[in-house]
Amino acid sequence: MTADLILVNGRFTTLDRSNPAPEAVAIAEGRFLAVGPEREVRALAGPETQVIDLRGRRAIPGLIDSHMHIIRGGLNYNMELRWDGVRSLADAMRMLKEQVDRTPAPQWVRVVGGFTEHQFAEKRLPSLAELNAVAPETPVFILHLYDRALLNAAALRVVGYTKDTPNPPGGEIVRDAQGNPTGLLLAQPNATILYATLAKGPKLPPEYQKNSTRHFMREVNRLGVTGVIDAGGGFQNYPDDYAIIEELHREGLLTIRIAYNLFTQKPKAELADFTAWSKQVVPGQGDDLYRHNGAGEMLVYSAADFEDFRVERPDLPASMEGDLEPVVRLLAENHWPWRLHATYDETISSALDVFERVNRDIPFDGLHWFFDHAETITDHNIERIAALGGGIAVQHRMAYQGEYFVERYGAKAAERTPPIRRMLEAGLPVGGGTDATRVASYNPWVSLSWLTTGRTMGGMSLYPPANRLDRETALRLWTEGNTWFSTEQGRKGQIKEGQLADLAVLSADYFAVSEDAIQDIISVLTLLGGRPVHGSGDFHDLAPSLPAAMPDWSPVRSHGGYQQRAGAPQVQAVAAACGCATSCGVHGHAHAAAWAANAPVSDERSFWGVLGCSCWAF
Repeated sequence: MTADLILVNGRFTTLDRSNPAPEAVAIAEGRFLAVGPEREVRALAGPETQVIDLRGRRAIPGLIDSHMHIIRGGLNYNMELRWDGVRSLADAMRMLKEQVDRTPAPQWVRVVGGFTEHQFAEKRLPSLAELNAVAPETPVFILHLYDRALLNAAALRVVGYTKDTPNPPGGEIVRDAQGNPTGLLLAQPNATILYATLAKGPKLPPEYQKNSTRHFMREVNRLGVTGVIDAGGGFQNYPDDYAIIEELHREGLLTIRIAYNLFTQKPKAELADFTAWSKQVVPGQGDDLYRHNGAGEMLVYSAADFEDFRVERPDLPASMEGDLEPVVRLLAENHWPWRLHATYDETISSALDVFERVNRDIPFDGLHWFFDHAETITDHNIERIAALGGGIAVQHRMAYQGEYFVERYGAKAAERTPPIRRMLEAGLPVGGGTDATRVASYNPWVSLSWLTTGRTMGGMSLYPPANRLDRETALRLWTEGNTWFSTEQGRKGQIKEGQLADLAVLSADYFAVSEDAIQDIISVLTLLGGRPVHGSGDFHDLAPSLPAAMPDWSPVRSHGGYQQRAGAPQVQAVAAACGCATSCGVHGHAHAAAWAANAPVSDERSFWGVLGCSCWAF
């Protein structure tokens, strides 16, 4: 077979242990055709074959997020001002003021998660007075994790909260001495009040939602993501809220592979939801781009343990196991895989009691079921999951909430949140993810940084070396490891002959940059099935252009998505020019520190050179 595309002069990390570092890669009909010596790969070229020189850059399998809300996130992305990655409150407020000035009535300005106050130099959120000063008339809604929302006075007027508005169950409308709402909403610990308030805002019309979803997919492509397992979400009804993503699929406009789970929407009617859905769709239905993946992450509302570490762990209602068991029996009978949100070990224990009872009657027999999150899981419950053939998908929520966990439970308890190394030692399937877009950012490199360094976005060190991962193991959790969670092992996740040709070429070498620089990596070329879906810098012309973000006042037009740290592109350019495959014995790969020093590092090629760091000469 003649290759459609050949990639040469790259540092390929295949994650195929039998062929870890080939010289070149050939792609044909959306799959890897050959992975090996450049001479043999080039022999597959025909007159129409495109050859791309990667210029020595690191290339990895396309990243797969085990847990993201990309379908819901896509419908809203163009309306949201993202503070993901912003490192100072001053910058965040400047962005907010600029967006207030361009947003027409009756639209809102929304900052919907993806950040933590601890990433700001000021280590705080804006005050309500500050919000009202920059936005006296335009409604502003700011969601911080799952613990609170800040509304300015204009937003309070629009949503209609007054001194007579009662607190919803599990939530609080904070009031002043006269009983009037201040604009602060708290999850106590139920986040429904935050979501329900956000849902009162204007929605984009379908044409704009379609445009918004395309821009969000391209944004995660920019970060090297080629696959997502969508975990459903509150206020995301099936099939109505899936119409946009399915239309994009029919039109050939998906740039992400999506395996979607169905999330129950009706407390006390969960069994009815899944009974109806089991007659409409079956797991695996679809194709390599868009396919059904089973149930969850919400199976029954009584099993929800909200991950707000600012409040005490919620006790589950006595009805939880009785509510959960008939749903799990239905799923097992129909051979539906499921996922279950579980933050705390106590929740996992109760759920496993149910799973073990059902398994005795209806053996799971290789059903790919799993828990999400599992921050405080014990070794005993890890063993119970292994015995039932389940897995655990972990997300980088602690990178955003670690400071709150330590404040409540102490640094010692935080050392195993979650105990990923122990999960792997027990032989469990383990996958990496983000839980974006609300509780954490969608940036996979923040997750890979957290997995390998154990540090939060605020710089706190959470984990001892015993619970950190080496870089290759962390990358496997984000690639081949995640294929178990969508029952797609061997079809993607590696650069390997016969697998789907999903690949990311990186702005800096993941295996060589300093620990601190991992979070700054982006993709300069992302391929989905061998087709460029993102390109920048030298590869900008390879990817198709997108129509401008709609509407014309969209924050995406002015600010984009994830905000890179100041100087990150410059530092990455120096790192890319570095010729070393191993770090300098004195300075490692501390390109950022060297750039800031007085040494003549601006002459990239002569300073960094073919032998790497030239600090020995100074």
